Amino acid sequence: MLNEIQPVILIVEDDIQIRNFIRFALENEKYKVLTSENAAQAMNEIVSEPMDLILLDLGLPDADGMEVIKKVREFSDIPIIVVSARDQDKEKVKALDYGADDYLVKPFSASELLARIRVAFRHLEKIGKEEVMQNGKVGELMIDFSKHLVYLKGEELHVTPMEYRLLSVFFKNIGKVLTTSYIIQEVYGKNYGNDTQALRALMAALRRKIEDSPARPRYIMTEIGVGYRLVDE
Repeated sequence: MLNEIQPVILIVEDDIQIRNFIRFALENEKYKVLTSENAAQAMNEIVSEPMDLILLDLGLPDADGMEVIKKVREFSDIPIIVVSARDQDKEKVKALDYGADDYLVKPFSASELLARIRVAFRHLEKIGKEEVMQNGKVGELMIDFSKHLVYLKGEELHVTPMEYRLLSVFFKNIGKVLTTSYIIQEVYGKNYGNDTQALRALMAALRRKIEDSPARPRYIMTEIGVGYRLVDE
């Protein structure tokens, strides 16, 4: 559960200038900050100190940050935002598939970092309410989980069972970048394989129903080379 008085964020970064830049930006927003210079220090902090979010560099001196993600996900769902100079799509996909919640490429602005943190915290709060959640809403698009219905601009929208399943995956992960492999697994099942063509066709059909202009979507954004994201308005 998020510490509402003063959220605690761990910065895992070996570059002292970047670490200090992030620390200043966070403390200026009244976050409590912990820091680690390597993977070993980070794991010690994570298992011994209560915290609300991890900002993780991948290029650590003693281990790859991907290994930190894997280890943390063995026992915790704490939000992890990767902050890395690695900008290849395959690196982003790998980090997200391992369990990272978001991926921010260096260099980045303080405002962008803080925006990503706010999205992660909003998602964390929604997870805490998931058992009693009956609907989700973004802009004029709403889903009613109890009745399995979708509404757009106050009007009930006809969607197929597969379109509803796809949309529900996004609403349960508002603001998060979801990889194509994750979406396929959630929509079609673990044994379906990796048929991205089927997902693209399903996505196109859904966008035609919920977007005023599918070519310039308002709700579901394409993260090129990675997957898709339902915006958090």
